[in-house]
Amino acid sequence: MRLLFRSYVLGFTLLLGAALACQGIAYSAEAKEPAKEPAKEQAKDAPSKFDALKRFSQVLDLVERYYVRDVTQGDLINGAVKGMLQGLDPHSTFMNTDEYKEMQETTSGEFFGVGIEISQENGQITVVTPIEDTPAFRAGLQSGDIILSINGQPAQELSLQEVVSRIRGPKGSEVELVILHHESKNPQTVRITRDAIPLISVKSKKLEDGYYWLRLTRFSERTTDELKEALKAAEKESKASGGIKGIVLDLRNNPGGLLDQAVSVSDVFLDKGTIVSIKGRRENTERVYTAKKQGDDVRVPLVVLINAGSASASEIVAGALRDQKRALIVGERSFGKGSVQNIIPLADGSGLKLTVALYYTPNGSSIQAEGIVPDLEIPFEAPRTEDKDNPRMMLREQDLNRHLETKPDKKAAKGKNTANDAQEQLARDNQLRMGLQMVKSLPKMREIKAD
Repeated sequence: MRLLFRSYVLGFTLLLGAALACQGIAYSAEAKEPAKEPAKEQAKDAPSKFDALKRFSQVLDLVERYYVRDVTQGDLINGAVKGMLQGLDPHSTFMNTDEYKEMQETTSGEFFGVGIEISQENGQITVVTPIEDTPAFRAGLQSGDIILSINGQPAQELSLQEVVSRIRGPKGSEVELVILHHESKNPQTVRITRDAIPLISVKSKKLEDGYYWLRLTRFSERTTDELKEALKAAEKESKASGGIKGIVLDLRNNPGGLLDQAVSVSDVFLDKGTIVSIKGRRENTERVYTAKKQGDDVRVPLVVLINAGSASASEIVAGALRDQKRALIVGERSFGKGSVQNIIPLADGSGLKLTVALYYTPNGSSIQAEGIVPDLEIPFEAPRTEDKDNPRMMLREQDLNRHLETKPDKKAAKGKNTANDAQEQLARDNQLRMGLQMVKSLPKMREIKAD
């Protein structure tokens, strides 16, 4: 019997509304079978597994007989499996049949919610980042905010998936969140009207003649197609002024997505060399992804913007373009999500999200809990209308309990234009201003280096 699964470069959190169960890295969409342990190892391990299962059966029987309230065997087993996986790392988890079905549906359809990425640590629900152009973003939710309750239900009493289910809902309905902003002592009640979460993952805007800002909000199934369409539109628009002269690729607050899209987006800007390698505990989990020369490779000067909300697939792209010396990385250190999860369906309709490997940038570095450090570090400066005395706390992988430590390795549619004018955006965004300044300077810098 072959076990069908799709593995992801998980974006480490649940996208509420589009509720992407933090998908992440896929080796491929084809069926694979997990590696089988040698017969000797299986035989050696059999007694210990039998003893453990016997102990589990005894505990299960005692709880069913004597616990103060009636509990179903299914709920007890699901809770035990969930606890086992949660003890491994922040990204491995068990999904019951409803949760697994919801995770599958949210990767391919239209969904309604508020649009935030969240994580759970010690029962505390924390906002990793609000998704751009969503109700949560417009309501002012920030990275580092703690969700205390949802419609009066304390968040600490709920699992991460239960929080997702309560925040999602019909379009036009309202959800009440009690939020504790970073460095604030006073909880704030926020009422947010649910809406459709935008599925377009690429937005483009001309900053100046020949210079374009391409914003990637996530890595979904059509991201590379959307990127190529946005580039074609930019090439057509800039033809009269000599074509595209430079690109600022914005991966800030992009929580990740599908591995194949991270690879193909990188391939748009690379014509050779390694993009990323995946290495697990077993030899057959190792795989190297390389760039291929294509007729539409983009060879103009390139700057990539990242921050602490850039995770997983975003870090793959940034790491590949940095290590291959194709782009200058500007902004703040990224999240540091360098692990690979497999989404594995079980026979009863439930599923596992299991960490199986780490990924490495072309120079062999793992960014797990370390992140991508920009070539030019520049913190985001809040516009004058925002509170500069209360800077946002950005959550990173290393802040999560049980995060995996790493050791040095020995061996669609066109990108949608944003509503605001480019100059207004530049005036409000110091990192974008620096990105434009640097991409315009790159040709001169290369000339100096060549001399």
